[in-house]
This record gives sequence, structure tokens and C-alpha cells, in this order.
Amino acid sequence: MAGPTADFWQEKFNKNEIAWDRGAASPQLLAWLDSGALQPCRILVPGCGSGWEVAELARRGFEVVGLDYTEAAVARTQALCAEQGVKAEVVQADALTYAPSAPFDAIYEQTCLCAIHPDHWQTYTAQLHRWLQPGGQLWVLFMQMLHPAASEEGRVYGPPYHCDINAMRALLPAFLWDWPKPPYDKVTHPTLQHELALTLTRR
Repeated sequence: MAGPTADFWQEKFNKNEIAWDRGAASPQLLAWLDSGALQPCRILVPGCGSGWEVAELARRGFEVVGLDYTEAAVARTQALCAEQGVKAEVVQADALTYAPSAPFDAIYEQTCLCAIHPDHWQTYTAQLHRWLQPGGQLWVLFMQMLHPAASEEGRVYGPPYHCDINAMRALLPAFLWDWPKPPYDKVTHPTLQHELALTLTRR
């Protein structure tokens, strides 16, 4: 498998090398929740990491499933939910092969796509479509962190990997997903990069 393994991420957690972790739920998720745009439903959080978004969604009445294939991430998410007194299902599984018992109404995708090597993006985005019921929504933040050598020499850098918006349109095509019109909200990221926030609807 190209790209980082579960052991790679486990070591990151063991060494506390988790610069992407804000220590709280994403401000964009909070904005979607506070505005009422994202309403309680059955929702999946792939690549849930330390579980901040899982706990926040559970606190607000969502039926949440957190997914991660790293043991440390699953343990952290479970511990955080227990500490905050909220209930959520936390599954340790590979996002490329995970098969839920029932489709979801929504997916919150922030950290999983950009952590997966681009060689596996087609498999992963097919999973996103498969996991959602028709009319379900993908609440997504696309990481923007292009390295100069990527455009000049074609090198692939990451994780996190740059999620070029044109590449995202190819991976999540309009015949499968309804795309909102740009511009999209720009969200500052702890890595000093930024994300583009938008909502796609599964056809």
C-alpha cells in the first residue's frame, strides 16, 4: 500500500506529533452546527483522530460513528466521549474497506482524504459515495498545501496531501454529486495551511 500505514499514525500519536490537532472541534464544524446548516442525523466521521468532532456531534444529538484504523486514535476518541459523558460508536477499521451495517445521512470529512496517499483516492471517494444514502450530504474540508516541487516536478508530498479542487471535482464528479458554486469558505489550519469548506450532496 502506498503512503502512510497504521503503524505510521500510531507512532505519531505515541510521540504526540499531532500538529493537526486543534485540541477542540474544527471551527468550521461549529459554524455549520451553530448556523443550523447541519442538523442531527446519522453521521460518519472517517479518520476521527482524537475524536473532538465525534464528541461534539454526539453532544448535539447526532447518532455518530467515528472511524479510524489506528488503535491510539480509537482509544483517544473513546476516552474523550467517556470524559464528556456522550455516546458514540467508535470503529477501528480501514476506511478503504469499511462496510457499515446501514448507510449514513451525512459524512463529516476533514482529515481522512488528505491523510490517504493519492493512489488510493479513487477507492476512498467511491467509499464516500457508497456510505451515504441518496440525498445524503458530504460536509468536507479540502486541504490546500501545494509544494512548489509538486507543480514543477510532479512530486507527491504528504501527509497531509494537497487536495486540488480540480482533482476533487474529477474524484467526486457532478454526475454523482451536486456541487455548490464557489467561492468556498477558507478555513485556517494549525499546520499554517488552509482548507476549503463545502457541502456536496450525493445523487
